[in-house]
Amino acid sequence: MQDRRENARDKVIYGGVAEIGENGASRECIVRNISDKGASVEFSNTADLLREQISPKEQISLRIARKGRSFLAKVVWWRDNFVGLAFSGQAPEPVSDLEERLRKSEIKKRQLQRRINELLGER
Repeated sequence: MQDRRENARDKVIYGGVAEIGENGASRECIVRNISDKGASVEFSNTADLLREQISPKEQISLRIARKGRSFLAKVVWWRDNFVGLAFSGQAPEPVSDLEERLRKSEIKKRQLQRRINELLGER
C-alpha cells in the first residue's frame, strides 16, 4: 500500500479525547501515530456510535493532554475502530493549567535529579 502522506508520522501511544461537532459529544481514544498534519486514532467499540455522529462537514476537536495540545481535524479515512484525521488548525480552547504545571514540575525534577547525581559523582 502506498503512503500518500506529506509528512512522516511518529508512532506513539497517547491518550486522547475527541469531541465531535457542536453538541460536544466526547469519546476517549488512543493516538497511535501523529505528525504536524494529522494523526491516526483508535476508538473502543463505540466507533459505530461515532460514525453516526460525524457528518463530512463536521470538525473534531482532538485533545492530547500528554502533548498539552488540542487540534481541530477532519476525518480522512475510517477502518473498523481506527480513524485517520487531517488537522485543520489548533483548537482555540487551552489545555488546563494543571497539566502545564505538572509538565514543568517533571522537568524540574529531572534537572534536580541530574544535579544530585553530579554532586554524588554518579553519571
